[in-house]
Amino acid sequence: MSLPACPCVSFNVVISYFSELFSNTDPATFVPPYQTAAIPWLIWESSVVLPLWQVYLALIQATKTVRSTTASEPKAAADSGSESSESQGETSGPSHVSEMDFLRNLLSRSLDLHERQPEKVLEELSIEGIAKYILNKKCEKIICMVGAGISTSAGIPDFRSPGTGLYHNLQKYNLPYPEAIFETDYFKQHPEPFFALAKELYPGQFKPTVSHYFMRMLRDKGLLLRCYTQNIDTLERVVGLQDEDLIEAHGTFYTSHCTNRTCNKLYNLDWMKTQIFTKPLPKCEECNSVVKPDIVFFGDSLPQRFFATIESDFPKCDLLIIMGTSLQVQPFASLASRVSDTTPRLLINKEVTQQSDPMMALLGLGSSFDFDSSKAYRDVAYVGSCDDGCLALADLLGWKEELEDIVKKEHAVIDGKAEGAQDTAKPPAVDVKKDDPKPKEREPTADTRTEKPAS
Repeated sequence: MSLPACPCVSFNVVISYFSELFSNTDPATFVPPYQTAAIPWLIWESSVVLPLWQVYLALIQATKTVRSTTASEPKAAADSGSESSESQGETSGPSHVSEMDFLRNLLSRSLDLHERQPEKVLEELSIEGIAKYILNKKCEKIICMVGAGISTSAGIPDFRSPGTGLYHNLQKYNLPYPEAIFETDYFKQHPEPFFALAKELYPGQFKPTVSHYFMRMLRDKGLLLRCYTQNIDTLERVVGLQDEDLIEAHGTFYTSHCTNRTCNKLYNLDWMKTQIFTKPLPKCEECNSVVKPDIVFFGDSLPQRFFATIESDFPKCDLLIIMGTSLQVQPFASLASRVSDTTPRLLINKEVTQQSDPMMALLGLGSSFDFDSSKAYRDVAYVGSCDDGCLALADLLGWKEELEDIVKKEHAVIDGKAEGAQDTAKPPAVDVKKDDPKPKEREPTADTRTEKPAS
C-alpha cells in the first residue's frame, strides 16, 4: 500500500499504511517518505489538521507500543489470569482492526483529537435566532460577504444561474468558453468582447437593491465592521459605503489603469464610461495602450488591501452575513472559515451553498457550513432572494419600515438625477409654422438656459 499523491490524507489511510509496515519495517529507523520542503503533508481527524511529520513521530512510538504489547500478551495473559474486555480489545492479537483501534485511541489521547461538541451560540438555528442575537447586543462587528446575487434585482445578471446567468448568455461573443471573457491572457489578445459586455453592464445604469441599503443601515447603526464584495458594479459605493467600509475583493470599475506597465496612467469612472460608450476600445492618452478597469481577472492577483485586512478583520468578527454568493471562487470562498468557531454565520441565497468537510475549511479550501446535522450549532440558511432575506431580518429587528423608506427616497433621488441628465442631453426644441419654411428655435426655458458664448 502507498499513500495517495495528494497534499492531505485521512487518518484511516495513514493508520492502514503504517499497519502494513509492522511486519517488515523497524519504526526506530523509519524515514517519512512524504516529507517535502514545498508542502507539509497533512492528515485530518475530528476537524483537526496536523502536520504529517508530527503524526509520523506518534505512529513510530505507537508501533513500538503495539509490538511490545502484542509480544508480551501471552505471558501477561497467563500471569494476570483475566483482564477487562476493553483491555483485551485494545491489545489482543495482531488483527488489523485491533491495531487501527489501538493507534486511533493512542493518537487521540496523545495529540488531543477527541471530538468536542461545541455549544450552540444561537437560541435557535433560524433567521429569528440571528435577529435575537443582534437585538441582545451580542454583536457589533458584523462582516458582510456578498456576491452577484445581491444585484440581480437591480437588473444585473449573476454568473451561474441556469438560463439567466451571465455565463449562460455569452454565445454572441464567440468565446472559446464563457470564463475566457474574464481571463487575462484572452483579454490581452481579444479585449473587444470584454468591453462590449462592459457597455451592457456599466455602473451608473442600475439602482442599488434592498440588500445594498440593508448593509448601509448596519453601517449607520454602528454594526458593520466591513463589507467584502465580489461585485464590480460599484453599487455598494452608490449607497454610501466608503473606502474604510468596503473591500472590493475582485476589483472595481471605480478606477482604471493603462495596461502598459511602464505607463500605468490612472483614469476615473467617468473617463472610462465616456470611452466605453463612444469608442471601440478605451486607449491611454499618454501611450495609446488599452486601458483596463481595475477589476480582477482570472490569473490576476487580488488587491493588496484584501489580504491586509482579512488578517485583522475576521478574528474580530462576531456575526458573518453571506449574501448572494455560491462561494465557488477562491480565495474569497475561504473567508467564511476564517471567523471564530463561536461566530454565527447567516447565509442568504437562492440555494444553500455546498456543505464541505471541516478539514477543507482548515486548509483554506472551503467554508465548512453545517446547517442541519446533529452537530450544527451556529450556521443558518435563509433560502430565497437576498432582498427578501434582508427584509425578513429587518422586520424581525424592527427596521423594516425604516429600510423601505430609505430605499424609496434614495431611488427617487437617483431617478430625478437620471431625468435631469436626459433633459440636459436633449437638443433644443423648435417651433414649426405651416407658412414658415424654416423652423425657428424656441426661446430656452429656465431649465435649459445657457450663457451665450463669447464672440
